[in-house]
Amino acid sequence: MAGGIYLIQDDDRLVEMMEQPYDSEDQLQELLVTYPNLIAGDQIDRATARRWLLISREAAPSDEETAVQWSLDHLFLDQNAVPTLVDVRRTPNAELRQKVLGQSIDYAANALVYWPVDSIIALFEANCRDRGRDPEQIFEEFLGANANEDLFWQKVKTNLQAGKVRLVFVADEISAEMRRVVEFLNEQMDPVEVLALEIKQYVSEDGLKTLVPRVIGQTAEAQQKKSSATRERRRWDESSFFAEIKARRGADEAQMARAIYVWAKSQEPEVQIHWGTGDAYGGFAAQLPQRGRKPYQLFTVDIAGRMEISADNYGSQPPFNAEHNWLELRSKLSSIGLSLPIEPGERRSPSLALFTLQDESALKQVMETFDWVIEQIQTL
Repeated sequence: MAGGIYLIQDDDRLVEMMEQPYDSEDQLQELLVTYPNLIAGDQIDRATARRWLLISREAAPSDEETAVQWSLDHLFLDQNAVPTLVDVRRTPNAELRQKVLGQSIDYAANALVYWPVDSIIALFEANCRDRGRDPEQIFEEFLGANANEDLFWQKVKTNLQAGKVRLVFVADEISAEMRRVVEFLNEQMDPVEVLALEIKQYVSEDGLKTLVPRVIGQTAEAQQKKSSATRERRRWDESSFFAEIKARRGADEAQMARAIYVWAKSQEPEVQIHWGTGDAYGGFAAQLPQRGRKPYQLFTVDIAGRMEISADNYGSQPPFNAEHNWLELRSKLSSIGLSLPIEPGERRSPSLALFTLQDESALKQVMETFDWVIEQIQTL
């Protein structure tokens, strides 16, 4: 039996706790379900600790026609919607290590096929039902009451399409050979993050138990590569945006976005178009400059296929910070499907799905509404 650790009790009694192997892999797997924080999100990202949403334990491929017969031990998502694939083994030997590594790389390479986002949502809801929990309540506890659930799941899909996933190998002991392999993979695989997690168990004679997680694989070279990739944010432009939205959302929605863009360009120089940055999300914003005041951001259009406005931006500036003007604006925007809050200045971002504008009259009404908005602002 390996060495121990020492716990000082309130009565100044020193309790020796000795390292003890787990009774089974199942015990370690169940601990991760009950205590997801054991995945040591504060060690994985020291700037912003990763938090975990359990999607499923024993997640099998959703494609019934696949030839593979296996299931992933745990599928988690972090708060940035990065799928985290966890494989649990008790002190794997050389043969098992090769099998685990090969299988886990298979998971990462085929994650989009094995678990499309609709399947991930279904697994999450089924897991919640099995645990007697409400999925909406769990999601709210995970991301907060104001989180946009649809946007989160869309980001999961985007991460899967980009191959942005995290592999975590869990064991009560990570061998030197396993460590070298994990460090090598983490340095070479981008944007996939490959980590090992050693969770040692210490038990005292009177039954006290302590679990000590340690993340392995974050070499200085790997961290530099991943952080550099994060900093290199994509700058969108007309060409890249419309190619991307067509690929993601189809020709019809790309055409709707193009029509809105052409309308905004036709309003120049009063209206200025600003392109966003982001590796996965991006788009353009139509802004109306204001002398001596912050510009009015009329709306944004993004590659998730949405037109979005900021209620706070409108409600905090004249003329719409006046009650009667705000009510008139609410009425106008409501008629095109953008629902403003009752009170001006409330921090909300109503959005409109572009696919709802395929009718020519609906698209025309949107443009006429923003013609009216510009006219109201320019009368100041």
